[in-house]
Amino acid sequence: MRIDGRKNDQIRPVKVTRNYTKYAEGSVFIEVGDTKVLCNASIEDRVPPFLKGTGEGWITCEYNMLPRSTQVRKPRDIAKLKIDGRTMEIQRLIGRALRSVVDLKAIGEKTIWIDCDVIQADGGTRTTSISGAFIALVDAVNKLHKVQPFKVYPIRNFVTAVSVGIFENEKILDLCYEEDSKAIVDMNVIMTDEGEFVEVQGTGEEKPFSKKDLEELLALAEKGVKQMINLQKESLKMDCLWIGTGGK
Repeated sequence: MRIDGRKNDQIRPVKVTRNYTKYAEGSVFIEVGDTKVLCNASIEDRVPPFLKGTGEGWITCEYNMLPRSTQVRKPRDIAKLKIDGRTMEIQRLIGRALRSVVDLKAIGEKTIWIDCDVIQADGGTRTTSISGAFIALVDAVNKLHKVQPFKVYPIRNFVTAVSVGIFENEKILDLCYEEDSKAIVDMNVIMTDEGEFVEVQGTGEEKPFSKKDLEELLALAEKGVKQMINLQKESLKMDCLWIGTGGK
């Protein structure tokens, strides 16, 4: 049994609250174990300069950890007058993950901003952010679709993310902070509901790991992805029926 009593192939308890805030087109508060993230999706009728006149939309993300989301207070980026490298990496990762399953031309010249604010961190903040941000994105896109239906519904697939790793010589799924901080191997895996990989980030923290280890970790991640996608579907209910249909 693990630190929190889970089996090695079991994700933490997940709770999703949709329409969490009043003003955002899509708003989700997602809790994965003790990791809690607010994900808001906002739509603007403009695109970055490099996309003007192309008829193509854009999805981008800002990610932030609130000062007391961690055991020791983390200063706000504004206090340092710069975004730290980890924050920049994670917000780019979230943006890439969401864009990978969206037909940006179908959106038209609109930008969808995804804001992921970590309220409490206990491992897996980036994977939790991606899982919650996808639901917020669906809600935002559906609001547009119901007012003025897209010729082609933009969201082609579900996408989610999980962490896997090797902790005390055991391969485990969905690491909490205590496991993550002492893991021999730490990996984040982003996949679609069709079993395709969007991104794999894997690091041997203490020593290299074998191809066999990699294959076993990816298989474990796939089990976790299926669990998370089922939870996304349960949360969205009838509001996910357009995904992958092109709006037909």
